[in-house]
Amino acid sequence: MINKYICQNGVRIILEQIPTVRSVAIGIWIGTGSRNENPKTNGISHFLEHMFFKGTTTRSAKDIAESFDSIGGQVNAFTSKEYTCYYAKVLDTHSQFALDVLADMFFNSTFVEEELKKEKNVVLEEIKMYEDTPDDIVHDLLSRAVYEDHPLGYPILGTEETLNTFTGASLKQYINERYNPESVVISIAGNVPETFIHEVEKYFGFYQGENREIQEDSPVFHANRISRKKETEQAHLCIGFEGLKVGHDDIYSLVTLNNILGGSMSSRLFQEVREQRGLAYSVFSYHSAYQDSGIVTIYGGTGAKQLNVLYETIQETLDKLKQNGITEKELTNSKEQLKGSLMLSLESTNSRMSRNGKNELLLKRHRTLDEIIEQIDAVTKQSVDEMARSIFTNQFSVSLISPDGELPDKLS
Repeated sequence: MINKYICQNGVRIILEQIPTVRSVAIGIWIGTGSRNENPKTNGISHFLEHMFFKGTTTRSAKDIAESFDSIGGQVNAFTSKEYTCYYAKVLDTHSQFALDVLADMFFNSTFVEEELKKEKNVVLEEIKMYEDTPDDIVHDLLSRAVYEDHPLGYPILGTEETLNTFTGASLKQYINERYNPESVVISIAGNVPETFIHEVEKYFGFYQGENREIQEDSPVFHANRISRKKETEQAHLCIGFEGLKVGHDDIYSLVTLNNILGGSMSSRLFQEVREQRGLAYSVFSYHSAYQDSGIVTIYGGTGAKQLNVLYETIQETLDKLKQNGITEKELTNSKEQLKGSLMLSLESTNSRMSRNGKNELLLKRHRTLDEIIEQIDAVTKQSVDEMARSIFTNQFSVSLISPDGELPDKLS
């Protein structure tokens, strides 16, 4: 059972008690990410995430690391396009201690100049490492192709230029603007009593932020082509179609469709591109859902000379899917796979904490397991076939990184 409590300042606390485990996962979720930045501040959400680990008024960076190592716990964080999360997983006997350290990082980080300098170098190396992985960068290029100058098209890591402009003062200003109580969700899952909500409230229930309304522009889907020439062994290709936003009524039809197209080893793309033709080691599809937009992405990596064949094979696979639809066997297998993945994920306190945190932050509601299974079971062959025809149109974006940077012939 999921308990929800709203503090007087607007911070939401979500607690799922799981008395059959001995662990607790605690996550601080903030509804801000790279889409809430501008060209000058791009990357600040991610850099701030790093700096929360670099020392508080009472703990050094080493103290924070040792705090969790000494109790056999884990602490980490991540930044996405629409939210940031700081989380810890510990034994249930250390839940109060973990909460204390996370709250200390959240409220008392110092952002001293020496640590800022060091961490800028760390993030710069992260950017360089990312540049060395073309199969990752090509997805960022697709976001830029689809969203152009909208912040959803920005890279989460930012750039070397923007990184060098960040100061302790600019980080604090960003916290004041974006980390206001209404944007914060504390999600806990594991073996803690219901009264743990009040322990969380002691730390997070009374602070105040600016609470000012910031208007966000809704993104528009664009059909663009972006290619980059880079010394690589493979050509890395992404094709992006307009998807659905978070919480859309038809989301499970799309998830089922994606599973059949490229979400597993038995999917059409994997079987046709890899197993039948041997064109790629890695080929898959996935759906990214945002608050007001979505992208269905198809990725494949192949030798530069086989790029045309790869592109044509993907398009042929999509054409067959639209013309003939899916089979009843594919529908049944995909739905069972989705239900299996859902059930297995619920065995982890981290997964439950993440699921609850995201649901509260993005949807402000929590479906029971039975409700989700009911929605998956309600997906029909007709709903999936209609989804395929509406999604896979001639309006799509393409990104490519390859040794010559030349798009497939049919796109040139």
